[in-house]
Amino acid sequence: QVQLVESGGALVQAGGSLRLSCAASGRTFSNYAVGWFRQAPGKEREFVAAISWSGTFTDYADSVKGRFTVSRDNAKNTVYLQMNSLKPEDTAVYYCAARRGSYNSILASRGAMYDYWGQGTQVTASS
Repeated sequence: QVQLVESGGALVQAGGSLRLSCAASGRTFSNYAVGWFRQAPGKEREFVAAISWSGTFTDYADSVKGRFTVSRDNAKNTVYLQMNSLKPEDTAVYYCAARRGSYNSILASRGAMYDYWGQGTQVTASS
């Protein structure tokens, strides 16, 4: 069992930056790939970014490429999502999720493939 807790969400002005954290406890976190997803009010959950267990491989949604960066520190059991140049359309609840197994760029974007989810953290970028 892996427990995930997101933090770092806040209200910021458009153009600003935030860094989200996903802290894990339980089983060895370094064995798990981690994805970030978000859900805005009235919209479906969407993929944001993912990182392999080693940090070697990453993937991003087209809407955040060049602005968001996912990274991890397995010694701290934490995955980060650095978000720069935030836009109002980035406003959503952000969730991290973990799945065990080899990394696959296609599977990484599919929420159904993840085994564990955090409770989410609110990010609001005001115009």
